[in-house]
Amino acid sequence: MSERLAPEGRILVGGEWVEGSGAEIVATDPADGTTVATLAGAVPADVDRAVRRGEAARSAAAWRTMLPHQRARYLARTAELIEDRSEELALLQSRDNGKPLAETRALVASAAGTFRYVAALLETQEGSIPPSRGDYLSFSVHEPIGVVGAITPWNSPIASDAQKVAPALAAGNAVVLKPAAWTPLLALELGALLLEAGIPEGLVSVLPGPGRTVGQAIVEHPGIGHLSFTGGTDTGRELAATAARLLKTTSLELGGKSPTIVLPDADLDVAVNGILYGIFSSQGQSCIAGSRLFVHDSVYDEVVARVAERADALRVGHPRAEGTQLGPLITASHRDAVERFIADGLAAGGTLRAGGARPTDPALAAGSYLRPTVIDGLRADASIVREEIFGPVLVALRWRDEEELVEAANDTSYGLACGIWTRDFARAWRIARAIDAGTVWVNTYKQLSIATPFGGMKDSGSTREKGLGAIRAYQRQKSIYLGTSGPIAWAD
Repeated sequence: MSERLAPEGRILVGGEWVEGSGAEIVATDPADGTTVATLAGAVPADVDRAVRRGEAARSAAAWRTMLPHQRARYLARTAELIEDRSEELALLQSRDNGKPLAETRALVASAAGTFRYVAALLETQEGSIPPSRGDYLSFSVHEPIGVVGAITPWNSPIASDAQKVAPALAAGNAVVLKPAAWTPLLALELGALLLEAGIPEGLVSVLPGPGRTVGQAIVEHPGIGHLSFTGGTDTGRELAATAARLLKTTSLELGGKSPTIVLPDADLDVAVNGILYGIFSSQGQSCIAGSRLFVHDSVYDEVVARVAERADALRVGHPRAEGTQLGPLITASHRDAVERFIADGLAAGGTLRAGGARPTDPALAAGSYLRPTVIDGLRADASIVREEIFGPVLVALRWRDEEELVEAANDTSYGLACGIWTRDFARAWRIARAIDAGTVWVNTYKQLSIATPFGGMKDSGSTREKGLGAIRAYQRQKSIYLGTSGPIAWAD
């Protein structure tokens, strides 16, 4: 891999590469436990400096008065730079979080696509002139909030970063980005690419560090007006409570325990492939993973048998090896936590249909690998059925009556995604409308587009990213009235 753009061991504070003074961060390759990079993280003082410099940069005339099509050029240029270094970035992400190269290449391409889409979207943004109800002319315009705090997860670095940074910058804000401490490297590279694209210094800071210190400082800083967070529901709930107390706006994309539903008329070849991809790609470390499989009683035995057989045949291996379908989990401790869920499920009466153990290949012994796991025979109240596992674990459940199916699928605190497998599109539409989920796929799964709004319901969040409203989420609306009648008569 060629030398990284971000200076080794440095963090980006208000446009300057500096040595952090916080706790040491060791970026570790989950494939074999080797060290990828070591750096000192940020501290709350870095947050304060980043906010102050961000506010100065975003309020300076050079950025504040820049026309939308001019601002869009920086975003388009960033997209080009990401594509120019796509292979290096994909390799770095694979080393940073253990995803197979095929997935990290797709995530890097997604990040480039996000910047390009938002650049184009920026040139289409319009205000409005509401109909007059008196002797005045009124305008509705949108303006930047100021400084945005963006907190991103470890499972999809650069793609998640781009989905927050690109629209926040397009809206005219400065951004303080905090990547997960486990995976800091891609966010730092993105910061370097933005500077290379010509983004004015100070508009972007990248501050890796623990959520309990750096993240909390971002959430509580009075100079940050909007918080955009992707991560666990418990953390999101705490963040939202603090933001509400401080009257900050938020964008929250949280966890999921998504159902995937097989109707009796489904094309089972299509369904089985989609089920496997929906839960086991990304090692199941995905908020939208289809982790609860509801299969109609008439095809249950066949579907579960085929899914289990195919799961056992999936290729678990080194993430940079050709043909690998599942790489390691993010850390050994996270793998241990997933294994405890499996043990609890079996203790609750579940039947292990596939996986449930680490691979036996000695070449994988140093990594945090786990075989894709399928369990059935559980009650709906089992913890493994109800709680987000964030790992390669699928729980299968029978259904017979559509009304009971919908009730069972919605019997969760989450509402992020759902998959439906059927040839009957009228029935698919009916069930899709009845399911509490922000995204529903029919005869496909995990297909995402920057042009389509994304978000959840219930404990999965309440706001939307992407789509035509992507930029507006990072702006505030202002109404301006122009009087047309002369003096107001009341004062005479």
